[in-house]
Amino acid sequence: MGTPHDYRVLDSETVFEGHVITLRRDTVAMPGGGDSVREVVAHQGAVAVVALDDADRVLLLRQYRHPVGRHLWELPAGLRDADGESPVETAKRELAEEAQLAAARWSLLATIYSSPGFSDEQVLIYLAEELSDVDLPEGFTVEHEEADMTVERVPLDDAVQRVFDGDIRNASAVVGLLAAAQVRAAKPRLRPLDAD
Repeated sequence: MGTPHDYRVLDSETVFEGHVITLRRDTVAMPGGGDSVREVVAHQGAVAVVALDDADRVLLLRQYRHPVGRHLWELPAGLRDADGESPVETAKRELAEEAQLAAARWSLLATIYSSPGFSDEQVLIYLAEELSDVDLPEGFTVEHEEADMTVERVPLDDAVQRVFDGDIRNASAVVGLLAAAQVRAAKPRLRPLDAD
């Protein structure tokens, strides 16, 4: 193996700027000389929550996802779109908005890049425990796909099996459920709650 290459961006052009994503075309210096064009979907980032109750049941949401044209089983999750809000505060807000739950204990399970071949989207996945019911946050309105959402509590072991059965395909849900099961089984050392 050679010396690590410095992948410098030689040029960058914004092709599209939307509410959730920006598409840009970057020209990048390649090893051995020359350059290559890379299309990059820039994303503001997201969080997902494995909400685990005292009976070891995890909260799953069934929500329609237009890009894949089907309903998917997922974790409570959402965009990091509130200015100045830390990722864990976003996770707390999303859990309240989507499931009307709060948690007394929070842990950071994993940080993933959803599709690093073309997007910089980073998702922080949290474990929420010691759950309690809360009202919908003031000012929040259930609309769009969330108005059609199904909410279920499923034993964690059953949810993990549903990953292997192909019933749960959302990347954050797959990683979160498998990580939560590993936490239960082996008690690995977790990173600080404010890690990225």
